[in-house]
Amino acid sequence: MRAHQIMTRSVISVAPDTSIVEAANIMLKRHVSGLTVVDDAGKLIGVVSEGDFIRRSEIGTGRKRGRWLRFILGPGKSASDFVHEHGRKVSEVMTASPVTITEDTALAEIVDLMERNNVKRLPVVRGDKVVGIVSRANLLQAVAGLAREVPDPTADDDHIRSRIIDTMEKNDWCPFGLNVIVRDGIVHLSGVITEERSRQAAVVVAENVEGVKKVHDHLCWVDTMSGIYLNSPEDDDLAKAS
Repeated sequence: MRAHQIMTRSVISVAPDTSIVEAANIMLKRHVSGLTVVDDAGKLIGVVSEGDFIRRSEIGTGRKRGRWLRFILGPGKSASDFVHEHGRKVSEVMTASPVTITEDTALAEIVDLMERNNVKRLPVVRGDKVVGIVSRANLLQAVAGLAREVPDPTADDDHIRSRIIDTMEKNDWCPFGLNVIVRDGIVHLSGVITEERSRQAAVVVAENVEGVKKVHDHLCWVDTMSGIYLNSPEDDDLAKAS
């Protein structure tokens, strides 16, 4: 999937000389967490978001740095903090020259950019004009939408079993002596793990195969040094109940 398939097209923008109060009210009224900032020609010059309103003098949340830290950072950083905390216009608190994407940017690249730059939204541009925005909410909607796709007609028990095993065996955490039993879409996993995190990974593999209704975990954990052997939590609960 690409940006144009999930982006929000009706982007709310403000001018750089828009007041902080007006921008905050727009965000509250329109139920958005960020605004693009454009100049008179409609060119994107920045983004202002909820994070830009966290450190503000009006609510007493300005940064309080110790003398030694202020000395290390220098007067330039203190001056920038002051502007951000006391500025009256959007241009004084916005993130200038924001990271952008195009309509053809793949979702994998979008996620990489968000993580690498620690941002929650990316403006979508065509040339220097904003045509949309992709936020984490859009990605969440994409995931939810995929859950409503047409079921796989080949998702019978034999296909389910083969897909689980094929996927599991491609990973170095694959349980030793892996055995998968599938009946009416209900999966039973058994085998030996030496790392507890492998248990969750194995269950997730099964859950992601089309047609799986439920996954039962019978994977046992073994300590390779001492030979200590522990049944799965599910099997332990069954034993206590019997």
